[in-house]
Amino acid sequence: MKNECQNIEYKESWRDEYLKWICGFANAHGGRIYIGVNDNKKVIGLPDAKKLMEDIPNKIVNYLGIVEDVNLLTEGNKEYIEILVSPSNVPIAYRGTYHYRSGSTKQELKGLALQQFIMEKMGHSWDDIPVFGATLDDIDRKTIDFFLRCSIKAGRMNEEEVNASTEDVLRNLGLFTKEGDLKNAAILLFGNHVEHFFPSATFKIGRFHTDESDLIIQDVIGGNIIQMASRVVEVLRAKYLLSPIHYEGMQRVEQLEIPEQALRELIYNAISHKDYTGPAIQMRIYDHSVELWNYGLLPKELTPADLMRKHSSYPRNHNIANVFFKAGFVESWGRGFKKITEEFGRVHLPLPTIEENGGGVTAIVQRKAVGEVITDRIGENVGVNVGVNVGVNVGVNVGVNVGVNSEEMSETNVKNIPKIELTERQYFIVSAIRSNPYVKVKQMSGTLSVTQRTIERDLAVMQKAGIIRHEGSDKAGVWVVLEKTK
Repeated sequence: MKNECQNIEYKESWRDEYLKWICGFANAHGGRIYIGVNDNKKVIGLPDAKKLMEDIPNKIVNYLGIVEDVNLLTEGNKEYIEILVSPSNVPIAYRGTYHYRSGSTKQELKGLALQQFIMEKMGHSWDDIPVFGATLDDIDRKTIDFFLRCSIKAGRMNEEEVNASTEDVLRNLGLFTKEGDLKNAAILLFGNHVEHFFPSATFKIGRFHTDESDLIIQDVIGGNIIQMASRVVEVLRAKYLLSPIHYEGMQRVEQLEIPEQALRELIYNAISHKDYTGPAIQMRIYDHSVELWNYGLLPKELTPADLMRKHSSYPRNHNIANVFFKAGFVESWGRGFKKITEEFGRVHLPLPTIEENGGGVTAIVQRKAVGEVITDRIGENVGVNVGVNVGVNVGVNVGVNVGVNSEEMSETNVKNIPKIELTERQYFIVSAIRSNPYVKVKQMSGTLSVTQRTIERDLAVMQKAGIIRHEGSDKAGVWVVLEKTK
């Protein structure tokens, strides 16, 4: 016999309370209960086995409302009973309580866990629940219009629907209950005050050096979730991730260090698959990695490794996933992995790794060092434009131009183009100056938790390199980031 596990239980004798175990197996993945066998898997036998063969099936039907196979087995001259329990596609209760087999234990489901279990068994998800008291006045029409434009552009909605009423749009998306109440998904997706209904429906971003005790800056992005990904990417571009400048012909381009399409795919997945009964989505940005975590474990059909391979789609929130698909944000067949794989391969970054921890799922993206990103951008920019002076931008959102004449574009000279590297601290100093040209050394010192002398040394180095300059008096002057240098 096998050891006790998720699907096997051993009992020395029969007690009616073991109907709870049968209930738990039926609500989970099914299993087997052996009566007349001890925990060491040794058959000790049942003196009343034949009577139990009549009593147990009747009690299962009367108390649980299900029919299960009950078999009489023998070993030597000892009789014991095997109860085969099939998984049920509807919730099963014993005396008004619901039990669930998890691992080698039985758990009584209560509260939120019970609510989620019953909804899942009935084919519903959390975002199907009605928001009592919410009306169409709680829906933002501008967000509806944003969704319609995205859907039409993606070819998933006809152009004539752009003028549809708010109520018609929500009904067509299935965001009303049969009783006419707005569903949770309606407020999350299109609400004008989402935080009033769902305080944890936010996206937190934090910048750390090496661990969570070393927080530098943070942001909390709220509002409706259909526009949340765009707001998150805007904040990441402005404050957190590197966007070295380069030119494609005469076109100035600022590409994120992490390919934006893949980054958006990861963010959309976190938003659409989040368990909104738990804490906010969290993105932790470290010197060498970005970690994106959303509450809610993977469905039992998937492992973390499966997410970065071709797999079927198992949406946690059916309504949210449906709206994101119609808006053209995600694929409905679990094909987002292909987009991520292609985009990361294009920029020679390792694929994200996926882990389950803290009751949720984490996607970990490796970052390149600042110097590597800058060097990559230089390599992309140095082309052959005969007779034209090409401005190659080298820096992190810092326009430090190295003029390269086409007559000097030999392979040797290309290799000798100077590589300017900024430290992480210097990058934040530049960002601070861009945000506030009047920023003081004391302010930057406090934000970065270093001495004022350290900031002054960094400023001197960057001024000497022609990255920044100070204009005006020491007390009333301003800092300037140089977009062009001669």
